[in-house]
Amino acid sequence: MNVQSLVHRFYALQTERVEAYRLLEEGHQAYLRSSPDYDFLRYRQLVHEITVAFNGISQEILQIKNNLEGPLGRRDLAEHLGQIQEKEQEKLELTAQLQLAKQNLQDQPGVEAHTQEVQELKHKLIQTIEAISEILQDFKYDSEESS
Repeated sequence: MNVQSLVHRFYALQTERVEAYRLLEEGHQAYLRSSPDYDFLRYRQLVHEITVAFNGISQEILQIKNNLEGPLGRRDLAEHLGQIQEKEQEKLELTAQLQLAKQNLQDQPGVEAHTQEVQELKHKLIQTIEAISEILQDFKYDSEESS
């Protein structure tokens, strides 16, 4: 595969990742609505399916990174993909923490610490998403520069 084919495949994978996050968020909202008798089994199955999807996406992006880094000699693009993968991992961890914090807040609405935790995690998540967007812009610029 050439550089542009790999770049296009990366964008397709990133779109899949965005869709997986959307499904995870919708599933979590449904889970919270099932309170107080949470439908944990259904939610756990969804989380499992999303985890499998994320793992597949990550593995394929790592293959793209390796191809860019090695045979195609595009270390700059490979570095961007490595940074994106790190930030996406951070985003996933923050998303899981935020979901738990939202459940704690829902279960114990009067506890100020839960409200504060949700706000702090939302802020960290926004910062991480902004960082991903910046790296994606650099990736786009560098990949278009060579075509």
